[in-house]
Amino acid sequence: MKLPKNLVQKLENRRLNNSLRQLPSFNNLVDFSSNDYIGFSKSELIFKISHHYLIENEIIQNGATGSRLISGNHSLYQITEAFIAQFHEAESALIFNSGYDANVGFFSAVPQRNDIILYDELSHASIRDGILMSNAKSYKFNHNDFEDLERLILKFPDTNIYIVTETVFSMDGDSPNLEELVELSEKYNCYLVVDEAHTLGVFGEKGEGLTQYLKLHNRIFARIMTFGKGLGCHGAAVLGSIDLRDYLVNFARSFIYTTGLSPHSVSTVFTAYQQLNIEKETIEKLRQNIIFFNQQKNLLGLKPMFVRSKSAIQSAIVPGNENVKKLAQQLQDKGYDVKPILSPTVPEGQERLRFCIHSYNSEEEINQVLQLLSGFIF
Repeated sequence: MKLPKNLVQKLENRRLNNSLRQLPSFNNLVDFSSNDYIGFSKSELIFKISHHYLIENEIIQNGATGSRLISGNHSLYQITEAFIAQFHEAESALIFNSGYDANVGFFSAVPQRNDIILYDELSHASIRDGILMSNAKSYKFNHNDFEDLERLILKFPDTNIYIVTETVFSMDGDSPNLEELVELSEKYNCYLVVDEAHTLGVFGEKGEGLTQYLKLHNRIFARIMTFGKGLGCHGAAVLGSIDLRDYLVNFARSFIYTTGLSPHSVSTVFTAYQQLNIEKETIEKLRQNIIFFNQQKNLLGLKPMFVRSKSAIQSAIVPGNENVKKLAQQLQDKGYDVKPILSPTVPEGQERLRFCIHSYNSEEEINQVLQLLSGFIF
């Protein structure tokens, strides 16, 4: 059966705009595109330990068999959630199947009809989708602009207000001033919710995330930790009070109405978290690579085209889908996997090359890819 004409037209419009998405093929290029910041997805040690744990505990099961509220709440969930809560110094942790599920589940369930959600305009699509499903009214504030945020807060006195941001933004790699944001949320008794997807495994002595590294975590209503980036596996957890956990178990539809993660997936999460405690050298190597990347881009005169970032995400603005795709292809042809980020994923005119830095990138690779970029640009 043919696709409806209106859908065919939407695909054609993407082709005409040079923004049609296609699944990439696997390649052996030098990795500057994945979110595997400290190499955990490639860790043979994590693979072997998590597998051995299952065998040793006689957990020979391929799937969860059902939702966690029916038959899928296998014993590994309780063990892993308790470890995660302790690791992050939180009252509780509730595992969701993905970061997308966690954000959709949280924001569709927690803010209520008469509540207000104020979210950073660059918040991730999963946050926005959850907000769209909520009965609360929502308003965006200018990116990392707390004067604009305070202006909005003052419009809604005597109202439950949820402030939403990310500790590292996925397309820009920058961070808000979290100390100032926490103080603002406390000043007006707001509920602060932060997505830490791109800080787990990156910030802190043991990769615990940015809010915990800054010792602000106990002043935040909810933290959402995603495992598919720095942890190198799959799933996510919402950290917060025990009451928040109980509420999500009862009302978060993306938690209630889906099959749980397999024991193997949860075992991998558990093992990866344990490994963070002993991978301090790997995390430090990532930090040094981020510093080296920033130093080299400055030496080569590339700083003006990059968004300011101290994270593992470094974005060079190259306006125009055609322009940024061409530049990315030139780098890929030279052996470096750097991906173009196109509109409408980012606003038109803000298209970019997104460099992801890893602990396993060498200084030679970093220097060479930036030398190539400089040669193609200037």
